[in-house]
Amino acid sequence: MFVKICGITTEADALLAVAMGADAVGFVFAPSPRQMAVQAVHDIVRRLPADVLTVGVFRNDAPDRVIKVVDQAGLKAAQLHGNETADDTRTVRARVPIVFKAFPAGDPAIDRFDQFGADALLIDAKQPGSGQVFDWSLTAAAPVGARVLLAGGLHAGNVARAIEQVQPWGVDVSTGVERSPGQKDPVRVKAFVTNAKIAEPVRYEGAGKGPYDWMIDE
Repeated sequence: MFVKICGITTEADALLAVAMGADAVGFVFAPSPRQMAVQAVHDIVRRLPADVLTVGVFRNDAPDRVIKVVDQAGLKAAQLHGNETADDTRTVRARVPIVFKAFPAGDPAIDRFDQFGADALLIDAKQPGSGQVFDWSLTAAAPVGARVLLAGGLHAGNVARAIEQVQPWGVDVSTGVERSPGQKDPVRVKAFVTNAKIAEPVRYEGAGKGPYDWMIDE
């Protein structure tokens, strides 16, 4: 089970997430209480193990800016969490090794995910970062074969149930492992990662075990 801890704001929290078994850490560049400066992210990323997937989260930025920030911060992936078009997403993917494209649950554009050329489909609540849970049955709209990364109101208490129902390739959490906006709670992070890994669907066993293993077709 691929586990991403998002909304990282400090080196301590990034190292905490990695120590607890997270496969990826996310840094928010969009307007948010967790918004980060490029140099600050660069300083954190260079201290992380090479096998950790580092992800920059953007919302409605021009492709050129996304590419530039990913490069300057030394990140390995971009998460496009706005109304980016298929053309925008493909442009970023041509220059960035890994791209996640996010959609709110129920968005009709999910049907056209294949046109975006992204590596994984992130399905979130209508208000990203709100900590709200959406109707998980809406994930059924995901195209067959898409790697689904489930987000939206997840925490240690519901992540196993969410995985059982949705059978996603991975899960993404931010507010559900915080003690305050932008500050992670060690106990919550550990419990979330542990519960998610234990609940891993059989068909995805091994996802996240290596730095880029998840990119290999099942």
